[in-house]
This record gives sequence, C-alpha cells and structure tokens, in this order.
Amino acid sequence: MSSAHSARSARKVSDVSGVTPDGAAWLASAGTYPRSTLSLWEERPHAPVVLPCGSAFDVVSAPSTFGRRMLDRMWDEGPGSGPVAEFRGRMLLFSAPGTAQRLPALLEWEEWDARGRTAGEAGRTGAVPPLLCHGTGDAVTVPAPDPGDRADRSGSRWLVAPDTRHPWLPGPEVLLWAAVRAARAAVRISIFPPADQGANVYDVSRRR
Repeated sequence: MSSAHSARSARKVSDVSGVTPDGAAWLASAGTYPRSTLSLWEERPHAPVVLPCGSAFDVVSAPSTFGRRMLDRMWDEGPGSGPVAEFRGRMLLFSAPGTAQRLPALLEWEEWDARGRTAGEAGRTGAVPPLLCHGTGDAVTVPAPDPGDRADRSGSRWLVAPDTRHPWLPGPEVLLWAAVRAARAAVRISIFPPADQGANVYDVSRRR
C-alpha cells in the first residue's frame, strides 16, 4: 500500500456527520426562503426538510450498497466527494448543478441505461442498479443539521455533511468515473463477507 493511499485511508476516520452553521446556510440557500429554513432548524435542529435541486446543487441517488461503493471509490482513488446523505435505503450524492441533465447521457455512452439496464448483452461494466438524477424541478429530503443522540426516525442521516458556504461538488464526469468503478467492483466475486461500513465517515478537508 502506497503512503498516499495510507494517508487517504487514515483521514476517513474523522467524524464529519454534523452540519456546521456555514453548511446549514448553504443548504438553506437552495430554497426560496433561506431564512425560514434556518429559523426552522434553530427551533427544530433534528428536523429534516425538503429542498429543491437545480440551483445550489443537484443530487444523484443510488441504492445504498452501490452508492457506498461509488463513495469509497471517490475517496480511495479520486478527489473525494461533496456532501453525501442516506435516506430510506438510498445514497444521496450532492453534485454540481447541471449534473442531473448531463449524467444520464454519459451513462448511456458507457453502455449503461440510467434506469439500471445494460445496453448490450453484457455491457462493459456489468449490471448496474437504477440511478436517479434530481435536478431543476425536483426536490430531495435533506437530513437534519444535528443528528442528535438518537437515530433519526425519518431514516435520513449525513455521511459527509456540508461544512462551508461553498462546498466542492463533483460534476457528472467524476460521478460517471465513480459509477463505472463501482459497477466493475460489484461483479467481482469474493469469498469474504463485506465489511460493516455503517460507521464510515469521510474527511471533508480532502475535497477539492
């Protein structure tokens, strides 16, 4: 294992599951009434909210297991990720505005169908689960800024929480790369059971 890979792996132990005030301000900026969203969070810091996509961010939603593979590829081999949340069995990868429009075309070029089928009999990347791309006109449920001492009953939580007013967000090319790597990893057969990654968190200082 290279020293660079060791350093990246070591950085993944930092707990970044809580949203900073600057991160909350960035999330709130996606809505029509940012001050109302911030006021709600001041009164109810454990409350998730629904925010529109397309202005501050787009969101790519993947099944949890596949999304975790994408996330690990981005941190182990790539530039890191933007904010990432889990919601009801799906991974929400926050991305640059415009990603939701561009990514499906890139997936098809890679012989994927964005709805989860391969274009050819086998395809170049193996079976792929459905990826949902949320952009202009769509909205997503955003986890509460403060995870609290108990599990959120809504089933939402941050894995990589926003921490600045202008977080780095991956574009469609980065997510395409991560998805292709994750798909190839998914078809490999291992005699070992998968490690429990439920506690994995990621160091936002690595984001570009």
